[in-house]
Amino acid sequence: MSDNLITPHGGELVDLLVDDARAEELKNASRDWASWDLTERQLCDIELLMNGAFSPLTGFLGKADYDAVCDTMRLADGTLWPMPIMLDVPANVAEGLASGSKLALRDPEGVMLAVIHVEDVWEADRKSEADKVFGTTSTEHPGVEYLLNKTNPYYVGGRVEGLSLPIHYDFRLLRRTPAELRREFAKQGWRKIVAFQTRNPMHRAHVELTMRASAETESNLLIHPVVGMTKPGDVDHYTRVRAYQAILDRYPRNTAKISLLNLAMRMGGPREAVWHAIIRKNHGCTQLIVGRDHAGPGSDSDGNPFYGPYDAQEMVIEHQEELGVEMVPFKLMVYVEEQDTYMPIDEVPEGIKPLIISGTDLRERLAYGREIPTWFTYPEVATELRKTHPPRSKQGLTIFFTGLSGSGKSTVANALLVKLLEMGGRPVTLLDGDIVRKNLSSELGFSKEHRDLNILRIGFVASEITKNGGIAICAPIAPYSNVRKQNAELISGVGGYMLVHISTPLEVCEQRDRKGLYAKARAGIIKEFTGISDPYEAPENPDLRIDTTDISPEEAANMIVLHMEHMGYLGVRKNGA
Repeated sequence: MSDNLITPHGGELVDLLVDDARAEELKNASRDWASWDLTERQLCDIELLMNGAFSPLTGFLGKADYDAVCDTMRLADGTLWPMPIMLDVPANVAEGLASGSKLALRDPEGVMLAVIHVEDVWEADRKSEADKVFGTTSTEHPGVEYLLNKTNPYYVGGRVEGLSLPIHYDFRLLRRTPAELRREFAKQGWRKIVAFQTRNPMHRAHVELTMRASAETESNLLIHPVVGMTKPGDVDHYTRVRAYQAILDRYPRNTAKISLLNLAMRMGGPREAVWHAIIRKNHGCTQLIVGRDHAGPGSDSDGNPFYGPYDAQEMVIEHQEELGVEMVPFKLMVYVEEQDTYMPIDEVPEGIKPLIISGTDLRERLAYGREIPTWFTYPEVATELRKTHPPRSKQGLTIFFTGLSGSGKSTVANALLVKLLEMGGRPVTLLDGDIVRKNLSSELGFSKEHRDLNILRIGFVASEITKNGGIAICAPIAPYSNVRKQNAELISGVGGYMLVHISTPLEVCEQRDRKGLYAKARAGIIKEFTGISDPYEAPENPDLRIDTTDISPEEAANMIVLHMEHMGYLGVRKNGA
């Protein structure tokens, strides 16, 4: 097809999209096939498979290619390919598949995007995969955590035929396929193109380093940000893309352009850097800027980095000739106030201390509404960041209580509700355990599965309230740490989150029990009762831990209000108020 083209700076592209007649034929035939609704990661992967960004792959990896990639960073035929691209499905889907069968691949709305011609189906050893691909089995690594806890246990390998690419309604003019970018480069006479991979907003240091990289290599610049799945907690891509658009005029005219890449990152460090180089070559680039700890997730909870700072650069250099993509090292750029300029840190004159704002410092400045200096970022970028990340005093917030029955959660939550309503400023909603059970989860029982589902429902409602600037007060028992963690991750992505453990001892809770529930539980009349016949997993590091044995509900609520003020959620007091 027309997109299978060769340019001076790229090999042949695989094009898995079929023509209209074949697409109609596949749609009609799919009535007799099993279907699978693609996950968020799989949607990213299928798009880049179909549009050629993952060339030379022609589908999801079969068993032989998978084993070879995990063991050697190469496909079974020896082609360099460092990252397994897998179609993972649950057991009930895998059981109906065999070599020679076909599986329709659909988006969440049920639209058929592609078909996979099944060659292999097997249960994966995902722990071994994690060790080989990521160099660790620690779930503190986000790639490992996703692989072990969010990936389905069975893999399906085979050739893919694509009917249509996933539809994106955002920034459509900036979403260029590899073939489209190559044609643009050829039309504009761009023969050397250096790509800048980013999943973060670009500040003045990034603009300076990309300008230097472009000038030193005598190349045009492609700002190629990832807008698929990145690291949990990253700035959302809508905000980032607006910030990228705002800085484009800072470059000399007709020397740089932006294109978005719907990639699901694995945060795989050195292997991922090689993968990024292959992807950029497929988009027509001849060079890739590779930074310190490129595509790495940072350090674990003990402060130990998952990868060395220069491992990624070294691995790309090792394969540079085979890749056909030159590695351009990312130089840490710092601001030298005395000269009012940015320069590489190794060029700073002796005795001069450069200025740096860390990511943590920037987040704190945004959270507390403090100034972001213009030497660090451009005013237009700061404006975009503040739109999405207003000061905490204007953010939504969830205050999530957990504790035993009778610990005082509901009473303290009601006292807090009244205090916050008295203060005003934001709508406040109480999601008490009994209220939610009656109105949201009336069909659920008290098995662990149903308790988890109930807490996840509370978390979803709280996240919507938080996302829209309100305060959600949640007061269930929430006995299990894993589901509390899931809610914390969901809510923290859209606003503030505080976990309050009402740690009143079990014997005190039993003494307060006016309904006689504890007595019935000890007598075996009530089954699976938290604290008696079912465990309560106390949080290890809550934001607040309050024992209500000897304090009043008002005192407990006031402790929470003071902590909210300390964290910036209630703004700054003025004029002694």
